[in-house]
Amino acid sequence: MGRYVALGLFLILLIFLGYGLTLNPREVPSPLIGKPAPAFRLPTVADPAKSMGTDDFAGKVTLLNVWASWCVSCRQEHPLLVELARKGSVQVYGLNYKDTRQDARRWLASFGDPYVASAFDEDGRVGIEWGVYGVPETFVIDRKGVIRHKLTGPVTPENWAKTLQPLIQRLQTAD
Repeated sequence: MGRYVALGLFLILLIFLGYGLTLNPREVPSPLIGKPAPAFRLPTVADPAKSMGTDDFAGKVTLLNVWASWCVSCRQEHPLLVELARKGSVQVYGLNYKDTRQDARRWLASFGDPYVASAFDEDGRVGIEWGVYGVPETFVIDRKGVIRHKLTGPVTPENWAKTLQPLIQRLQTAD
C-alpha cells in the first residue's frame, strides 16, 4: 500500500514539473494589473532640481520603462524605445533603477533619450513598490492611472507588435 502512495505522489510531482516546464519564466503575473499605479515622485535623471511622478501620467496612456545603465537587456531594447518616442506612438517615461546619476546620464547621451522624463530611483525603493525584481520591465498605464500590463524583459519588435501596440491603441481610443 505504501508503495502505491509513493508512486502516486511521484506521478503527481511529475505532472506538476511537466506543466511548470511549459510555462514562460518571462511571464510573471503582477498583482498590480488592474490596480492604480503606486504613487511616487522622484528627482529626474537629467536634473535633480526637477521631479517626475505618477501624476505626470494623468490623462494619457503611458509606458513606464524601468531601466539601468548596467543592464545589458536595456541596451537591446533601447533603439526600439527611441524609435517609438520619435514616432510619438506613446508617451514613454523612464524609471532609472539602482544606478548612479552620472552613469545614467552618460548612457542616455550615448544611446539617445526616448523618455519624456526619467525618474532617478537610486536605492530602488520605488521599483520595489512597483514589484520590479529586475530590469528591464515595462508597464502600460491607462489614462486613469491604472496598470494594464507588465512586460518583464526587453521590449522587442515582436512583443511590441503582438501585445503592447494593440493594447496601447485600444486604450488610446477607449472613452
